[in-house]
Amino acid sequence: MKLILASASPRRRELMGHLGLPFSVVPAAGPETPPPGADAGETARALSEAKAREVAGTYPDAVVIGADTVVEIDGEILGKPRDEADAKRMLRLLSGREHRVYTGVTVIAGGEMESVWERTRVFFRPMTEAEIASYTATGEPLDKAGAYGYQGRASLYVERIDGDYFNVVGLPLCRLGTMLEKLGVTLH
Repeated sequence: MKLILASASPRRRELMGHLGLPFSVVPAAGPETPPPGADAGETARALSEAKAREVAGTYPDAVVIGADTVVEIDGEILGKPRDEADAKRMLRLLSGREHRVYTGVTVIAGGEMESVWERTRVFFRPMTEAEIASYTATGEPLDKAGAYGYQGRASLYVERIDGDYFNVVGLPLCRLGTMLEKLGVTLH
């Protein structure tokens, strides 16, 4: 059974390695268009489903995993920043506050589909303008939802989380493992 990750994310690729199964990476190429009026959880889930469906259309006999992560604060959904100024804006929003990270995960196997979202609460300590500028200058925030990578330098700013660490990185492994086993993929 061929296992495919429908994501270009190097972090998801790394996390998939924890499953101990051989897999290929075939990133979905379609636009990431959130459904109108959807909340953060449904947005992440719908985007993961679109990625999985796109790749499953080309590889119908494979087990395809799609994932997408968004950050939500004050009802605003934060995806990847447009540029450095947008990254700084996002970090200012998160500074000293709680926000929520949602990762949608969709698995398609043998004509069946499981599609869910996972939520983790994240608490940032206050950041100074100098810290925001320094962190943004590293480039790390530019390709990550909410403009930060918890597994990287942003770990200096996260006081605590409530929920799945791997969800914040971009792929909730416990939830994914349960979904795969439900669809007949043996993980041991």
